This record gives sequence, C-alpha cells and structure tokens, in this order.
Amino acid sequence: MGSTGSALWGSRFGAPSDPLFRAFNDSIGFDHELVAEDIEGSIAWAHALVRAGVLTAEESQRLEEALAALRAEARADPIAVAESDAEDVHSWVESALVERLGPLGRKLHTGRSRNDQVATDLRLWSRGAIRSRRAELRAAIAALVDLAERELDTVLPGMTHLQHGQPILFSHWALAYVEMLRRDDGRFADALRRLDECPLGSGALAGTAYPIDRVRVAAELGFARPTRNSLDAVSDRDFVVESLAAAALCAVHLSRLAEDLIIFSSEEFRFVEMADAVTSGSSLMPQKKNPDAMELVRGKVGRIIGALTTILIVLKGLPMAYNKDLQEDKEPLFDAMGQLSMALRMVVPTVATLRVDRAQALDSAGLGHTNATELADYLVHAGVPFRDAHEVVGRVVRHALARRLPIEALALEELRGFDPRFGPEVREWLAPEAAVARRDVEGGTAPRRVRAAIEEARAWLAAAQEA
Repeated sequence: MGSTGSALWGSRFGAPSDPLFRAFNDSIGFDHELVAEDIEGSIAWAHALVRAGVLTAEESQRLEEALAALRAEARADPIAVAESDAEDVHSWVESALVERLGPLGRKLHTGRSRNDQVATDLRLWSRGAIRSRRAELRAAIAALVDLAERELDTVLPGMTHLQHGQPILFSHWALAYVEMLRRDDGRFADALRRLDECPLGSGALAGTAYPIDRVRVAAELGFARPTRNSLDAVSDRDFVVESLAAAALCAVHLSRLAEDLIIFSSEEFRFVEMADAVTSGSSLMPQKKNPDAMELVRGKVGRIIGALTTILIVLKGLPMAYNKDLQEDKEPLFDAMGQLSMALRMVVPTVATLRVDRAQALDSAGLGHTNATELADYLVHAGVPFRDAHEVVGRVVRHALARRLPIEALALEELRGFDPRFGPEVREWLAPEAAVARRDVEGGTAPRRVRAAIEEARAWLAAAQEA
C-alpha cells in the first residue's frame, strides 16, 4: 500500500510543486508519529457525520473498518508511513482510504480541515505522552523512596556552595528529589487539565457548516469538553508549551540528581558507587568507571530546554489563526518527550542498584567543621544569644583550622578558653548522629521525621496508582 502523493489542495494550482519545496514543506517524515491519533480522530468524525446526516451508518462502518486496518498496518510497519510520498499523515490516511474505498474515502473530510484535525491529533498524542511521563515519574519517585528507606541510618554531609554545611541523613537527600519530582507530576497534571479540550469541529478557523455534535465528539475522544473558540482552537499550542515547560523543569531536576550522583561517586567523595550495568569504561584507561548514564541525563536537559525555547519563538509573532509555522511544533515536542522518557527510565535502575558507602559518608559528615552550628547551638542552650555564640564558634573554628584539628578533637580546656560555659557533655553534642537527631521538626532531617516522610511518600504513590 502506498500514497498517490497528490496534495489534498492541488486542484487550485496549475503546476506541480517544486521538489525542493516538497522537501521543505512535507511533514510526513515526522508527523507519521500521529497516525494512530489521526485514525482515532477520523473514526470519531465518521460517527459525527452519521449523526449530522452526511454519511449512512453503513458508510461509517466501512470507513471504520478500513481505518482500523490502516492502523494495524501502520503499527506493523511505521517506516512505510514515514517514507511514503504523502505530504503529511492526514494525506497518507486519506489517500489510503481512497485506494481502498474509492469515492467513499473522499467523503470523510466533509466539514473538517487539516487545521482542526492536526490540533486534535496533537492533543491526543500529548495526552498520551503526559500520562506516560507521569507513570515514569512515579517509578522514579518509588525508586528514590526505596533508596531513602534502605539508607535510613546513613549520615551524609549536607552541603551548600558544594562546601560541607551540616550532617543530614542520606534518606533526607533522596527525599528532596522526591519532592521535586512530585511537583513535576503536579505540573504535568495541570497541563493535562488545560489540554483536555477537543478542537475537532472547528474547521479551518470559523467552525464547521455541518450540524456536528461537538460535545459528543469530544466525549468519544475522551476529552472533557470541546474548545470554545474556533480561531483559538486551530492556532492554540499552549498545551505544547505547557507540556514542554513541565518536561524542561523535570529534566532540570533530573540533571541536578545526576550531578549529585556523579560528584558522590568521584574519588574525592566516594559516597556511592554506581552499578556496572549503568556505567562504562575507558578505551585507554582500564581502571575507569564512568557515570555515563547520569552524564547523559545531565546532558539531555539542553535538548529539552531547547525544545521549549523553539516553540515559544515559533508562537511569539504568529497572526491569527493557523500558520504553517505551527508545523514546527511537533519535532521539538516529540524529541523532548522521548528524551525525558529515557532519562526518567534511566534513573530507576541507577538508583535501585546504587551502593552507598555508609562508613565513608559518615566520616565525611564530620569533616569541614560541619558541627560548628551544633557548637553554637550548645552555647545557645547555655543561655548565650545566638549572634554571640556564632562569633565565639567562628573563633573556635579559626583556632581548629590553625591546629589542623576537627572541633571535637580540641581539648575541653581549649574550648573553655573561648567560653567558660562549654561542659564535658559537649563532645556527645557534636557527634553527627546527634546533630541529625536534633533536627526534629516538620521537614527536618531527624530520623523520626524522615521515617514519617517516607510513609507519606508511599501513601502518595499508592493514591497516585489508584487515580
């Protein structure tokens, strides 16, 4: 089966298209991705034409059977669609119908334009893509929650400016990324709610002249409602922008996770080791174990942000209503969603097989005077105003640096030289585990709070699976 290659608009023109123009203009090479959605919309349109008195029930049945066969053929050999000589996916479907059904195949496009057709197809595709990304997000979140539960007793140096700050639980670090990805899920859900309108029946720009029940068409295609304005419906790509914005921010979060894991796995840190299955080696240096999976996650974000920038620039100066510029909406969307899907799915095995060096993490949690804040808090509990305590401890840190010792290695007499209120229990106060346990507030890193956060995240996952 192949397309005739004849344009759906050719009768007004007296000469064939220039081959260069065809190459520049035709979109079948990428919009073949929409073939299933185009067929789904076409079946719904055939049903609508029956209700409008344009088609008989028997004609609609024949069209639906032919469209179903086309869908099966396209699924079995998508390359054949992509490499056909059709102008676009809509032309491919219509030409194939005409080959099979003759004049009946030409009746399906009654009252419909490629403008409302592609707007509907792209919403259908985006809806499916968003649902898939949300499922992948939940899998990544579940992997991080599992990691948090597995490392509930592991203490890690929390950092700001990539400098050691205060001890935290490794679980608390993992759950920080759970929060980011949960917000990403919410953004995709918001985009899905606004996407949930059906443009079919809007025609080229002014609506259709046939008595189409657009509410029923929308319901058949699984949309909440039809679009309210035909001009807006055929030219709106807000749903593409929102989908890509959610994808871009999600990719940024994954890139931050990847960066942390890359740093944590380096020789300078050695907190974690990634499994052989998600790393690679060097062609020259036999000892190397490179975090390629996470480096690619970090790298892919550029393509996804670029896709968002592309569609915003395409839209910024378009007059109402449809313009051919909108053909540039698909490749960035398809690519960005595909790359984000890979990145999300790559996070799961990377996190699930991560080996954490608990002893190394704990040792590092005590380096860099991460207990300085604890020493200041000790003085606060002894009645010293925090600003004064901060100043005292700053001098203690300077003294410890000069002696090349951690604070806890200083003699009690040395500490009392800075403030006489330091007592013998100060050493227990300075232990990383004690510092973590004292952060016992909502959202803090204390074990009790982190356990509760893990339970809450699991409850959220369970509810999300049922929704």
